[in-house]
Amino acid sequence: MVEIRLFGVEGLPEIKPGMDLTGLILGAADAQGTPLQQGDILVVTQKVVSKAEGQLVDLSTITPSALALTWAKEYNRDPRLIEVAMREARRISRMDNGVMLVETHHGFYCINAGVDASNIPGNGVVALLPRDADASSARIREEIRRARGIEVAVIITDSWGRPWREGLMNIAIGAAGMAPLKDYRGTTDTYGHELHASALAVVDEIASAAELVMGKVDMVPVAIVRGYQYTPAEGKVKDILRDPQRDMFR
Repeated sequence: MVEIRLFGVEGLPEIKPGMDLTGLILGAADAQGTPLQQGDILVVTQKVVSKAEGQLVDLSTITPSALALTWAKEYNRDPRLIEVAMREARRISRMDNGVMLVETHHGFYCINAGVDASNIPGNGVVALLPRDADASSARIREEIRRARGIEVAVIITDSWGRPWREGLMNIAIGAAGMAPLKDYRGTTDTYGHELHASALAVVDEIASAAELVMGKVDMVPVAIVRGYQYTPAEGKVKDILRDPQRDMFR
């Protein structure tokens, strides 16, 4: 019987720039009786990583461009937030109905370049995505190895929408220590048919499952996934971004 267990890690303080996020996570997991173990997957929300890394912008310091002012007036939005999102964008794919769909400098396609004011204390401060979430994942993984002498995988997540479907779900924006895909291509199914397109994005599946014990408003920004037999590897989320030449939608 296959069993996978999920533990939400509670008890973390409000994360501020420069804090030892890894140490705080390890301490909180220990305190609640679920210390990290060899082979676990640590899932961390983008927001606490961005806070620890100082990826925060005070909107009072932002001067909106003419385009941001025009677009904000049309849709009753904050022009400063729009300006920040534009600065985080490599390319604006679409602006419509008060929503800006962009390609970020990381190569992600998301709304408002991932710029977000939720779960940020005070007013007028927004969080950006980590500069390099794969590198952040690798750093947390290495800090755990040094502190505890164990090998784990790390996934950094964010909540994004999906084409053609309502509702948000957690996906991986950074990963370290595991292969991001479980590739069945070239193998055969139960009936002997060769599989040609079955490569499962397991980092996204794990990110989505972990959100069930984290929650958007429950102040549980970290989860431990135990029992999933992942493939150890130096994989990155960057490696699974689709090549524009194979992308039907941009």
